[in-house]
Amino acid sequence: MVNIGIIGLGFMGRTHLAAYQRARDEGFECRVVAVADKNVEAVVAGASASGSVGNFKTGAGNALFDPSETTAFSDATQLINDPSVHAVSICTHTDTHVPLAQAALLAGKHVLCEKPVALKVADIEMLAALSAKQNLVCMPAMCMRFWPGWSWLKERVVDGSLGKVRSAVFQRLGSPPDWGTDFYRDIQRTGGPLVDLHIHDADFVRFLFGQPRGVISRGSLMHGTTLYDTRGAAGTHDAGAHVMAEWGQDHHPGFGFKMRYVVVFDHATADFDIGRDPALLLCRDGKSEPVTLPPGTGYDHEIRHFVQAVLGHASNEQLIATIGDAIDVAKLLDKERASLAGG
Repeated sequence: MVNIGIIGLGFMGRTHLAAYQRARDEGFECRVVAVADKNVEAVVAGASASGSVGNFKTGAGNALFDPSETTAFSDATQLINDPSVHAVSICTHTDTHVPLAQAALLAGKHVLCEKPVALKVADIEMLAALSAKQNLVCMPAMCMRFWPGWSWLKERVVDGSLGKVRSAVFQRLGSPPDWGTDFYRDIQRTGGPLVDLHIHDADFVRFLFGQPRGVISRGSLMHGTTLYDTRGAAGTHDAGAHVMAEWGQDHHPGFGFKMRYVVVFDHATADFDIGRDPALLLCRDGKSEPVTLPPGTGYDHEIRHFVQAVLGHASNEQLIATIGDAIDVAKLLDKERASLAGG
């Protein structure tokens, strides 16, 4: 049984909490034994989660925890030093990730850290070295690698059943978050939507095609587009395709959240839209067919993968999302930022 501690009970912390609870209900050997939040009394007394951002369902519902089974701390250090905790989910603001992850690893805890792990490559490299030294799992929460419809896309690129990829276009657009506004308005702390939002698609481009050899980015940190040169990329499944991604978090309230991809293969077009039911359509031979996807969200599948890794079913190198991936996507985003700045 993996005893989990969750640090930070804001929107994302509650999302992790609900995913662990569902995993336990479905037979996975995990349980949340501790939570930590500086406002823990208010959280316990009456906080709830909406379970969505625009059209983006996280599965959080109104899930909190049973105080008789879960210890609530106001100080993350207390949770980290609790000997009953085996592994931690770090769901706090970006600029706290590294010190919390470092403390947890030094205390012998496995770590699942929300994205971005850090804004500086050197900070992530330090955590990678420390987790290797401690022989502990340190996994970045790259949920899109696990998202139904997106994991399907990875499988089709790998197995080649639809032919090679000719083009791949990704969109991730929304209004500014209406929670944690002081944090999200501070680009020095978040890296702006280029990092905090677009990291998902930048990482997924890498996941599909390997590290691009070049980028052209235009727009701003708030709203921009990147064109990726994947020809000869350092990846197994390089298609040399036309690959681009658009991010934006400057839309007015009421716009909701849009997460889309359109990928053209030799023999079909895959069309995913999170706000549509069915979300994934496969277009070929003059027809548009729905693709049946597994239940749950990327958070569910990510949490279960982490639990299995902690139980010893996977090493750091065998993880679907590795701390090395966090390093490489941070390097990629640095190049995109440089392209934006330098034209």
